[in-house]
Amino acid sequence: MVQSYKKKHKLAASYDTIIIGSGIGGLTTAVLLAQKGQKVLVLERHYTAGGFTHIFKRKGYEWDVGIHYVGSMEKESSILKKIFDSITDQQLKWADMGAVYDRIVIGDKTYDYVKGVGNWTEKMIGYFPDEEKAIRAYVDLIFKVSATSRNFFVEKTMSPIWSKLLGWFLRKPYLEYARKSTHDVLGSLTQNQELIKVLAGQYGDYGLPPKQSSFAMHASLVRHYFSGGFFPIGGSSQIVETIAPVLERLGSTILISAEVDQVVIEKNTAVGVRMKDGKVFKAKHIISNAGLYTTYKTLLPAPIVQKHRLQQQLNKVQHSVAHACLYIGLDGSPEELQLPKANYWLYPDKLSHDECVENYLKDHNEPFPVVYISFPAAKDPDWNNRYPGKSTIDIITLVPYETFENWDGKRWKKRGEDYEARKEKIAQRLLEILYKKEPQLKGKVDYYELSSPLTTKHFVNYEKGELYGLEHTPERFEQKFLRPRTPIKNFYLTGQDITTAGIGGAAFAGLLTASTITGDNIAKELMS
Repeated sequence: MVQSYKKKHKLAASYDTIIIGSGIGGLTTAVLLAQKGQKVLVLERHYTAGGFTHIFKRKGYEWDVGIHYVGSMEKESSILKKIFDSITDQQLKWADMGAVYDRIVIGDKTYDYVKGVGNWTEKMIGYFPDEEKAIRAYVDLIFKVSATSRNFFVEKTMSPIWSKLLGWFLRKPYLEYARKSTHDVLGSLTQNQELIKVLAGQYGDYGLPPKQSSFAMHASLVRHYFSGGFFPIGGSSQIVETIAPVLERLGSTILISAEVDQVVIEKNTAVGVRMKDGKVFKAKHIISNAGLYTTYKTLLPAPIVQKHRLQQQLNKVQHSVAHACLYIGLDGSPEELQLPKANYWLYPDKLSHDECVENYLKDHNEPFPVVYISFPAAKDPDWNNRYPGKSTIDIITLVPYETFENWDGKRWKKRGEDYEARKEKIAQRLLEILYKKEPQLKGKVDYYELSSPLTTKHFVNYEKGELYGLEHTPERFEQKFLRPRTPIKNFYLTGQDITTAGIGGAAFAGLLTASTITGDNIAKELMS
C-alpha cells in the first residue's frame, strides 16, 4: 500500500534505510533490503509512485509514461526476470509482443527486428545477403561485450580496498569496448551505411546516435532485446501495484507527496533526511534514487559537495537527451483499428543517424532525426477489459530542453499560449507522421496531449528534462564514481546513473546498491 505523506499515518521514529525517489531503482533496492530484514522508508515527492514506471489518466484513457517494452523476460535464467519475480512475489506478469518487436523504417524501407537471436541473424542476412560475415561477427561481438559486463558491474559493489586491488582487472575487458563509439565498431565490421543505420536502429532507447554513444551501451541494449519484447500485463502501473504489497508485508513503507529538502549529514555520515516541512526522519543508511545531478545539486549540503569535490564529478558527465511524447487516445479497440504490437523506429532516408541529428539541432524545421511509435493498447492483453472500444498510442521524438527553456520556472499547465502553440506545432508534425504509417487512424483520434522536456522535469525532477539520466558516451563508462558507494559514510546512490539506461539498468542498479549495503551476493542468491 502506498500512503500519502499529507495524511495521518503511523511512521517509525527511525529506519534501517531511507530511499529518496520511488523509481524502479529505488523500489528494487527497497524490496531487496526489506527481504534482508531491514525496515525501509521510500520517499516520493510526486503524487504517484513509480518514477518513469507511473501512468497518468486523462479523458477516459491511461498512458504508460516510460515503459514501452522490456527485454530479457522470456526465461527463468534471466537475472532481470529473477529480480522482477523476487520484488513482486511473481505477481507481475509479462506479455510477449510476438515475433516482431521493432520495425526499423528508413525512408520507405522497413527492416523487422524478430525474436530469437538465430531468427534475427537470418532476417538481417536476408536483407543484406552480401554482409553475412559482418552480421555474424556483429552478433558474436554483442554477446562477447555482454559477457564482459558482469565483472565491470560487480566491481561497482566492492569496497575501496578491494576495488583498488582488483578493480582494473575486472573493468578492463568491458572498457575495451565501452571506450569505443558505436560508429567506430560498426564501421570496423562493414562499410555498408544502410546496414550500419539498421543495426543502430534502436539508438533512441539510450538517446545517442552512433558517433556519440558507447558501443558497450549499444551492445547491452541489443542483447537485452534479442529474445523479444515484453509488456507488463495490466500496464506499467502494475509494477508499483505488485511491489507495494510486498514492501508492506515486509514492514516497509512508500510515502508519496513526500518531498525531501536535504540529506542530514553529521561528521561526514548520513544520518537522516529533512523534509520540506522541516520534519526529520533518521536512518542507518540513506540512498538517493534522484539522479546524480539532483542529488549533488539539491539534496546534499553545499559544504559536503565542496569537501568531496562532487561538482568536479558532475563536470565529467552530461545530461542525456530530452524528448517530447505525444500521448494519443483513439476511438476503437486495437483490433478494430488494426494496431500493431511492434514498435516503429522511423528515420529519414539517405543521411546517417548522426547527420540527421546534427541537421535537426541546427534547424528544428528539418525532419525529426528519430520518431518512435509505440502501441501500448495492442501490447497489453488486459487492455480491452479496462478500456473497451478505446486505444492509445505514444509517439516520442528528440526535442532539446533549450526548445522550451524560456518557459522553465512557470507552473505546470500555466505556461501560456506561446508554449501551447509550440507544443501544438510538434504534435501536428507527429500526427502527420503517424497517419502516413497508419492511414486508417485518420479521423479516429479522440484526444492527444504533448509532454515537453519541462513536463519531464516537473514530474521526474531531472534538471533538463532528460530521459536517460546521464549520457551514455564512452567517457561516462570511465567514471569510477558512478557506483553505489559515495565518499559520505552511509550515503549511497542507486538508479540508472550508476549502471545504464532504462528499466533494466535501473532495476539492476537496485540489486547492486542492495548488495553493496548488505555485503551479500544477491545476484547469486536470486539465480540459485
